[in-house]
Amino acid sequence: MKFSDILLAILHAQAIITQLRLRVKDDDLIETTCRKTSNYRLCVSTLRADPCSATADVPGLGLIMVDAVRAKAETALSAISEQWLLHPEQRQALEHCTAAYEAVLKADVPEAVVGLRKGVPKFAEFGMSDAAWEAEICQGNFEKWMESPLSQVNQDLRELALVATAIIRELL
Repeated sequence: MKFSDILLAILHAQAIITQLRLRVKDDDLIETTCRKTSNYRLCVSTLRADPCSATADVPGLGLIMVDAVRAKAETALSAISEQWLLHPEQRQALEHCTAAYEAVLKADVPEAVVGLRKGVPKFAEFGMSDAAWEAEICQGNFEKWMESPLSQVNQDLRELALVATAIIRELL
């Protein structure tokens, strides 16, 4: 074997070891961050599902979780649209839920994104806390009149928003 082949093999092995160390470091940040939230499993699974989490810092992890809240709010609005057709008798409650989830998408998520990107985590924390509250408001509107067909999506969004809030609080 030539010296150059040996040198290339050593450099290749060193690159692999470095990548493994970086991955372990990234996993450690995700694990450490998620241990400080109310739902460790949800936190880890949500963050690891996004490839950007491998190189993210804590604000980046917060942005990933805020994006998950945005996606769940969009899912909620789709579910609400389906319920309009299936349950016209729930019109009033569905209108309240539509307003709540539109507030999440138009105000809470953008506020959290701007707060994280500009280094003002207090605004981001407020946005995600409010998103969790909006899910509770939606759920509460149904409990006044009837069983909620949105219970699961409301619970899912609330949990995601609480996890996002906990991650953001690490920056305060």
